Parts: sequence; structure tokens; C-alpha cells
Amino acid sequence: MGLSKEQIAQRIAKEVKDGYYVNLGIGIPTLVANYVRDDISVEFQSENGVLGMGPFPFEGEEDADIINAGKQTITTLPGASFFDSALSFGMIRGQHVDLTILGAMEVAQNGDIANWKIPGKMVKGMGGAMDLVSSAENIIVAMMHTNRAGESKLLRECSLPLTGVGCVKKIVTNLAVLEVTREGFLLLERAPGVSVDDIKAVTEGNLLVSDEVPEMQV
Repeated sequence: MGLSKEQIAQRIAKEVKDGYYVNLGIGIPTLVANYVRDDISVEFQSENGVLGMGPFPFEGEEDADIINAGKQTITTLPGASFFDSALSFGMIRGQHVDLTILGAMEVAQNGDIANWKIPGKMVKGMGGAMDLVSSAENIIVAMMHTNRAGESKLLRECSLPLTGVGCVKKIVTNLAVLEVTREGFLLLERAPGVSVDDIKAVTEGNLLVSDEVPEMQV
């Protein structure tokens, strides 16, 4: 029900402004580069040492040596540069990235995010996530509204180990666009064909709803 992963990325692409430097996390966020408007200039940064990423390559045009942090093959735009991790994380920690787009397993109503570990399951590690959430001024989360069991991923408190505290500003799911406020999740938009009651039913955290909630344009 609701948006596909591609449509989530398409909606988030509307949050990207001209002149932005943007870091894309693993998963749905990597798709955002495919949907940014052609009439604006945006620099996508990847913590493995790339500035100037373009959209994904067409089949047969991949270069196995040019990858993002999720080890996916990417394209680069004219003027792109490659560098070591020390310089890459210097950009992130120095707050030179305007927007960070991340995936998440859980987000709490105060903006806490858990996106790196499920206890008891093998993980490769946190990667650059902790640096990104501690340094970024503007974090948007792209994720499905519920997990595979149909349980809400928008919670009063995260149950999984945290990546960052009180850092998420906005969330785009397959059902809705929400802003994190002091009182909870403010419902800004609903996906086409999705009602406010549908969203309420799968949001565990405090959901704030105005009289009129517009349908998302994707």
C-alpha cells in the first residue's frame, strides 16, 4: 500500500535545493540521485570518497571501480573528485554537507534514529552513520512505514540500539511525509490512496494531524 521505494526517493528529491551538498545513505536514499531536477546543481557526496555522484549507470555501462558507500556502481558528473576517507569524513564532521538522507529501522517521535544493528544478527558495522547523524543539520529519513511483520517503525521510543539522538527532521515513508516536532510526528502529506486513518493505524508514536492533510504529489 502506498508508494514504491522509487516514489519515496522521487518525493525526497523535491527537498533537494539548488547548490546543496547531499550525502545519500544505503538503500532507498541512493535512488534520490535519479530524480533530482535537471535545472538545479547538486553535489552528491559518498563517505567512501566521492563528490559529484550522478544517477545509477545503465546496464552494461557499469564501472566496477566507481562505487558508492553501499558498494553499488555509480556514475560521476563532470568535475567529480575522488579522495580518501579522512578527507571525506572531514567534510561530514566539518558540517559541509547541507542535507543527509538516510534509511532507518526505527525512528522515535523525538527524532532518535536506529539504523545500523538488530541484536543477534550479523552486521558489517555502523559505517559512517554515526558521523553523519552527529554532524548533519538537516536529516531526512527514507523508509517503509512498517516492518515486514506489519509493525510500526515510527515509535514513541526506539527499541533497537541508537545511531543518533534527536537528529531526524523529516521522514518520508510509503504512506506519508512527516516532520519531527517537540510534540511528535506532524503529518504533512499522505500518499495517494492512503487515508489519515490508515496512517494512524500503523504509527505507534504520537501523531499530530491538522484538519486538512494534502495528498502527496509524486
